[in-house]
Amino acid sequence: MAKGLGNIMKQAQQMQQKITRLQQELEGREIEATSGGGMVTAVVNGKQQIVSLKIEKAVVDPEDIEMLEDLVTAALNEALQQSQQMMQKEMGRLTGGMSLPGLF
Repeated sequence: MAKGLGNIMKQAQQMQQKITRLQQELEGREIEATSGGGMVTAVVNGKQQIVSLKIEKAVVDPEDIEMLEDLVTAALNEALQQSQQMMQKEMGRLTGGMSLPGLF
């Protein structure tokens, strides 16, 4: 029985190492999303961090700040959603589809 537990612990440790490598790899990946026909571009990484935000001058209207805020929000939300989907897909490959809460 102790030998079986040792194998389980070894497998868990190997899985943790694979997860750590995957997290590091995903951190280096970037997802880009746009809104307003490309007027606002947001880039986030696989760690859910904003890497960059570009706003075209043509969309900057001091009389309509709300539109700009909406475009920025839309671009960021889309980039973050795509990043989360990428992480879930890659984690699913690693875990064979088994859900492991709290990893991301």
